[in-house]
Amino acid sequence: MNTERIHEMLDRNAASRPEAAAIVDTDGRVVSWATYAALSHEMAEHMQAAGLAATDRVLIVAENCLAAAAAIFGASRIGAIAVPVNARMTSPELDRISAHADPALVLYTSHVSPEAAAHAAAARAASHPTGAGALHAMARGGSAEPGAEDVAVLLYTTGTTGDPKGVMLTHANLGFAARASAELRAMTPADRIYGALPITHVFGLASMLMAGAHAGTAIELAARFRPAALHDALRAGITVLPAVPQMHALLMAHAAEHGHARLEDAALRYVSSGAAPLDPAWKRKAEAFYGLPLQNGYGMTESTAGSSGTRNPIGSPDTSVGPPLPGVEVAIDDSLGAEPGTGEVLTRGPHVMKGYFRNPDATAAALRDGWLHTGDLGRIDAEGRLHIVGRAKELIIRGGFNVYPPEVEAALNDHPQVVQSAVIGRPRAGSEDILAFVQCAAPAPDPEELRSFASARLSAYKRPTHILVVDTLPAAPSGKVLKHKLLAHFADRLDHGAPG
Repeated sequence: MNTERIHEMLDRNAASRPEAAAIVDTDGRVVSWATYAALSHEMAEHMQAAGLAATDRVLIVAENCLAAAAAIFGASRIGAIAVPVNARMTSPELDRISAHADPALVLYTSHVSPEAAAHAAAARAASHPTGAGALHAMARGGSAEPGAEDVAVLLYTTGTTGDPKGVMLTHANLGFAARASAELRAMTPADRIYGALPITHVFGLASMLMAGAHAGTAIELAARFRPAALHDALRAGITVLPAVPQMHALLMAHAAEHGHARLEDAALRYVSSGAAPLDPAWKRKAEAFYGLPLQNGYGMTESTAGSSGTRNPIGSPDTSVGPPLPGVEVAIDDSLGAEPGTGEVLTRGPHVMKGYFRNPDATAAALRDGWLHTGDLGRIDAEGRLHIVGRAKELIIRGGFNVYPPEVEAALNDHPQVVQSAVIGRPRAGSEDILAFVQCAAPAPDPEELRSFASARLSAYKRPTHILVVDTLPAAPSGKVLKHKLLAHFADRLDHGAPG
């Protein structure tokens, strides 16, 4: 197991390739590995001056930028725990996390994020110029946490309701994830990663920021995802693109609006999609656009992003999330009573979290007999590849039949005007309605056209009861659609008998 501390990855690159590019910051500034390491030292010194000690938490209210990255590695240098959170959270959301994490210091990347600046102003945080950017900072006087010596980062998951759940990821977790991600993508110092995935979420943190540091690969950071900026970057030297389906869909829609049916004049060699299942038609569409195989993978915050991944050739019909990564075990618990061969996905290995911060009950429920119980439903095929069919809590039971939302979403996403869709169940008289929320490109089809289109691809019991055509879907900064917010977000339309 990798037991180094995460900042040692920076130091290795600073020693072996000091002048090579490490980060392209949001303002276009190119930063070398030597400067990157030095800035992380500066952040560590600032934290110590503010009273931060080993196993104290530092809350980093941020959007992607050099300062946020340097702060994460700076915390590692003094044995503190970085708690990166997205600045676009609302004040109540941020307050709940802050109350639970009890940070000794709060940093705000106010120079790249209006939301971070607003949070800093509300907290009356003081301005603090650094070589990485003009941060705002506020000392809070939190306390060290017994038994947290190996924890590097505390990530709060996108929950539904109830108390925040902080996932404790150790230096060993992040080191393993960095190496596994870099090897899966065959990353080298000659590559350049496009960094729009938020480093405040596990996909961007582990598979992008940490993987880049492990492989010595430069990252072009983007504070926010903009399809036009990504399109330009792909034609200016980006070679590795980790993304979520929403990013791919919006990029392809942008290109189509500007008369581009496919990506041209690009150095891109690797493109992946995560955080949501792939359907065959959408995968074919993406591969035709990129001219490359679209690789898929599976993971969650509690498994430091990665548990499995594909290495498929272009045109492969495989829509699995691939076999387990080297050193990772995956199993299926079929005791949930789902269809034969399908059950809850379990995983164990060096990628599994230490536990939930200050929540022993939730930790005991998730970590049992050495296995992480993911809450996802899946199956393993004859080739040993894992297929995710949905979340256990999102399984829809309609008239006694199991309906998996990703299958319904795949049927809708096959329509040429559909950008993405989200399907949930709503209890009704001993059964469940199937509600489909569909984001479309102009000209948007009406619900009846979508109903007819989906009906040709789905058994009767799987067809949506209601279809709502919407402009956008509520999503986390990572791009993950927040299904638990759909009913409240579109309550007016549902209450007034929206078409479909």
